[in-house]
Amino acid sequence: MTDLLVTNGTVITQNADREVVDDGAVLILDDKIAAVGPAAKLETDYDADRVIDADGGAIIPGLVNAHTHVSDILLRGAFAADRGLHDWLYNVKRPACVAMVPEEHAVAAALYCTEAVRAGVTTFVESDTEVIWDDRDAIEAKFDAYARSGIRSIYGAGFADSPPDEAFELLLADVQVRDPDIAHPPADYFTMETDTALTRVESLIREFHGNADGRQSVWPSPIVLASTTAEGFRGAYRIAEEYDLMTTAHVAEAEAQERGAPLSNISYLRNVGYLGERALLGHCVQIDAADVRLLAKTNTKVAHNFFANMRLATGFAPVVSMLENGVVVGLGTDNANLNDAINPLADARAASAAHKGFHRDPGVVPAQTAFDMVTIDAARAIGREDDLGSIEVGKQADIAIVDMDRPHLTPSPNPVFALVTAAQGDEVETVICAGEVVMEDREVLTLGDTDELMTEATAAADDLVERVGIE
Repeated sequence: MTDLLVTNGTVITQNADREVVDDGAVLILDDKIAAVGPAAKLETDYDADRVIDADGGAIIPGLVNAHTHVSDILLRGAFAADRGLHDWLYNVKRPACVAMVPEEHAVAAALYCTEAVRAGVTTFVESDTEVIWDDRDAIEAKFDAYARSGIRSIYGAGFADSPPDEAFELLLADVQVRDPDIAHPPADYFTMETDTALTRVESLIREFHGNADGRQSVWPSPIVLASTTAEGFRGAYRIAEEYDLMTTAHVAEAEAQERGAPLSNISYLRNVGYLGERALLGHCVQIDAADVRLLAKTNTKVAHNFFANMRLATGFAPVVSMLENGVVVGLGTDNANLNDAINPLADARAASAAHKGFHRDPGVVPAQTAFDMVTIDAARAIGREDDLGSIEVGKQADIAIVDMDRPHLTPSPNPVFALVTAAQGDEVETVICAGEVVMEDREVLTLGDTDELMTEATAAADDLVERVGIE
């Protein structure tokens, strides 16, 4: 049995009482938290094999990113910033992701994980909307990088089983005419028979779920309503129940994706049997009060992708109403080439401030609530509150140490308030996942030399953008 003592810091437990232990310590045995308490007591009671000195920093739960996309990190900064959702999706993201080779997926995954670790993330949910099911090498290249990173990956295996209708094909033609020289994949490029899609998802679950010492997960992920049949949604939820997983989908992100009267997206998903405690819905921007009540009634979770939605000018989800009605909300950074950063603390700051400004009410989304959305509530949103999201005995030892000895964090009598309102995200010094140190003194220990990785990623990105013809 290997034990590790993280000591001499302020332990922000995120337990039910939101207890903060000044001059605290955390004892880790193998991959679990064994004790939490005053540093003096734990240092006296335990002779740990290894001691990490937090040096007065904040000891926080590893952050949980409830919704993100990985491979398009190579497109960061590669397109005009005036693109809306469909313009960006069908003229930039989708053509490029379809063109990527396994080696490019691998370097994108390594770059993504490096940045995530440096931001304190120990768990992320990837909603992969461009799965090339006939190219398992690409999927395995990503999974290999995730396994090597040492953190937890949840792979939402995206599928489409409903061919686009005439109205969508016309919309797509109007959108793609902006960039006629790009090799656009056809509208039905990802569409397959429902049984085929569900069989492939189950095969991926059986082969990869639980790998990397349990740090790797696979979920069924219907991409959007427009490309998924009722049978596809029901099948995804059935698989989630059968394998004790969750399922995730993109819902009501832009006005063009909303069904409208008389049946909203949320009502439709209720009717086809997709809402429930195993469903995590990304975005939920274009929804109303009745939809929010339905989410609460069915215990359906939401991933709030504030920053990326603002970049696309789609608006943002009615999170204040969701919280008031008891909907569980986790924060997601979404696409790395829309948000432009993988930084949950910075996103928590932005989201908290924006909702206050929008509602003209400084009391909405307080700092503690925003911090919950990247820790314990994010863990609830992904169905992992029993073992992630807080520093409590018996939970997985996923911990980050934040250097609070910075001018912009001084003074910080309330560390949670300081983390949400002032932290930039680059103050994370050490990250531990499942009891293993994956970053120390800002150096990621699991993915090779970071400078070399950045050089490789830059070269891969340049080649990809030129090859696809993105301007």
